[in-house]
Amino acid sequence: MADLSRIDDLLPVETESPEATVTLGRKIATALERGDVVALVGDLGTGKTHLVSGVAAACGAGPGDVTSPTFTIAHEYASNPPVYHLDLYRLSGPEDVLSSGAAEYLDRDGICLVEWPERAGRLLPLDTVVLRLTHAGGDRRRIERPAMEDAQGE
Repeated sequence: MADLSRIDDLLPVETESPEATVTLGRKIATALERGDVVALVGDLGTGKTHLVSGVAAACGAGPGDVTSPTFTIAHEYASNPPVYHLDLYRLSGPEDVLSSGAAEYLDRDGICLVEWPERAGRLLPLDTVVLRLTHAGGDRRRIERPAMEDAQGE
């Protein structure tokens, strides 16, 4: 289970560049374990894939391995533990997530990071770690872990 106190020590934060968001992802990875699911909530261009890149790199994925799986829905990165990157943007709801096979990644022995998690709805585990990313002007991004009552409304 994710070490939420370590994540909370890092957040909220504003990163100044895409590279800084990748670095933050590397730091967050140290608080994650096999079986963790992380929901990345944010509009297009808020740095979700950069954050995933940092997590995957910290787990041993090669530089440049991480790309947005918008059209393939899921990417699996060769790392230890395995990192699964889901982009549910093109799916309309939990039924689509099930029929696409993406739901299988939510219950694997790796770290699963989910972009557009609201599409999965009730399929997300109860202990999913929710991170919210927002534009903060220019290349800056604000990353926070919302309070539980805020996260449930996502």
